[in-house]
Amino acid sequence: MSPDACVRTRSENPSPKLTPQVPSLCAMERALPTQQKDAEATGELNGLFDAMMRKPGGRPGQAPPAQTPAESTPQQTSSSSSCSVTESWREVRTRSVEDNEMSLPSLATAYTSILRGLGEDPQRQGLLKTPRRAATAMQFFTKGYQEKIIDVMNDAIFDEDHDEMVIVKDIDMFSMCEHHLVPIFGRVHIGYLPDKRVLGLSKLARIVEIYSRRLQVQERLTKQIAVAITEALKPAGVGVVIEATHMCMVMRGVQKMNSKTVTSTMLGVFREDPKTRDEFLTLIRG
Repeated sequence: MSPDACVRTRSENPSPKLTPQVPSLCAMERALPTQQKDAEATGELNGLFDAMMRKPGGRPGQAPPAQTPAESTPQQTSSSSSCSVTESWREVRTRSVEDNEMSLPSLATAYTSILRGLGEDPQRQGLLKTPRRAATAMQFFTKGYQEKIIDVMNDAIFDEDHDEMVIVKDIDMFSMCEHHLVPIFGRVHIGYLPDKRVLGLSKLARIVEIYSRRLQVQERLTKQIAVAITEALKPAGVGVVIEATHMCMVMRGVQKMNSKTVTSTMLGVFREDPKTRDEFLTLIRG
């Protein structure tokens, strides 16, 4: 066979070409897992990042989702937070005497576990009654949860033609640090400028007792006392100063034996008028 015949034979009988089979769009959609389709529909395709990057309105032409009651704008959140602080003096009791009796066994059991975790033997003679004693003591340390400020206020607000400053200072205060469950103790100074109504003096100390006998931070405690007096009496102004020692700074951590924390809350004219504020601060230091 001549070379030309060979060339002609090869060209007449070319080998079949392998063309790639590209699946159709419909086939690809059928192959797409159902879970991925659901994720695409809800805007969660490729994880949280893609979902965060999608616009609230979703796909073009789709109405934005309605805002649920749980969602709120920053302005609404700020307003609701302010209201919760202002109305805190009306709060309901979160614990009752009956609750104490019911929870005492479980608290004692918890303290038994703590003793074991510390490497002690709860059956040792000196520790046999310790879990129950500790549980009872903790209930006493936090007895402020059993009381409401409004119960203290209602029968002790009197109409008086008095508009000069009233101060009760050096009120002993004992509380519990909510971060470490160790004591905070110190003194509270309260002053207010009446607007024709005064509060029984002992009730100021009661207000301190109710709010301090809870798990607290000193900053919040100071404001709660001031807000409670403001809401109950509607005075021209209120000032509260707390000087306290935190055992979480004395017994542990930095262990600074002589450190004290001072916080203040000034409302009304105590905040707006420097002379009124200075008079209050001068009197509580005297």
